[in-house]
Amino acid sequence: MENSIETNKNKEVIIEVNDVKKVYKIGNEAVKALDGVSFTINKGDFCCLLGTSGSGKSTLLNIMAGIEKATSGEIRIKNQVITKMGENQLAKFRQKYLGFVFQAYNLINSLNAIENVEMPMIFKEVPKSKRVKKAKELLITVGLKERMTHKPTQMSGGQQQRVGIARAFVSDPEVVFADEPTGNLDSKTSHEIMTIIKKMAEEKNQTIVMVTHDPTMAKYADKIIEVHDGKIIKMYDGGNKNE
Repeated sequence: MENSIETNKNKEVIIEVNDVKKVYKIGNEAVKALDGVSFTINKGDFCCLLGTSGSGKSTLLNIMAGIEKATSGEIRIKNQVITKMGENQLAKFRQKYLGFVFQAYNLINSLNAIENVEMPMIFKEVPKSKRVKKAKELLITVGLKERMTHKPTQMSGGQQQRVGIARAFVSDPEVVFADEPTGNLDSKTSHEIMTIIKKMAEEKNQTIVMVTHDPTMAKYADKIIEVHDGKIIKMYDGGNKNE
């Protein structure tokens, strides 16, 4: 680990999580979902938040993405404190810098693959011809050249997730958050999806923050952060490294 830490000294930190806590009130009881979590992620890193159901990993991802509010603590992305932003500021920030891949795909069934992928660019007011061109390029990249005009209901789960990946990357976000992106897929398709995500991010030095409960999927990451009962219990390198 010492060597990898030494190497990272010259890298640009893109995400800082400082003493983040999240407490839910359930009746008269206070439940700590996150209990003082702190770490940094460098630009271009593939970081995995690994933990079992109820560990707090998805809550942490949602807070990092500005979808949920922290009870206390601070999160900086690109040196901007997102924990202090209002909803309008957060919406603009997400639109400009962030992409999302969801476990349930979150595609619009009435739209075909091209139309689903171009959605983020509509909000950025990108001209129609440019949107369609970029959407087609991304769909070819994720292996869906023959499925561009298919709707989600005409696709397998793996194909739908490829559309979801193309949509997440189409606006060239600096950070992509992926919440259990292989959770609904079989083993073979899961590895195909992870390979696509990793390759696309590496090509443009984009940062990935992924949540998973599966140690096999976590091995695709450069950095693994294990979460248990709302706390970080271990941080180590991914790949084939054993800890």
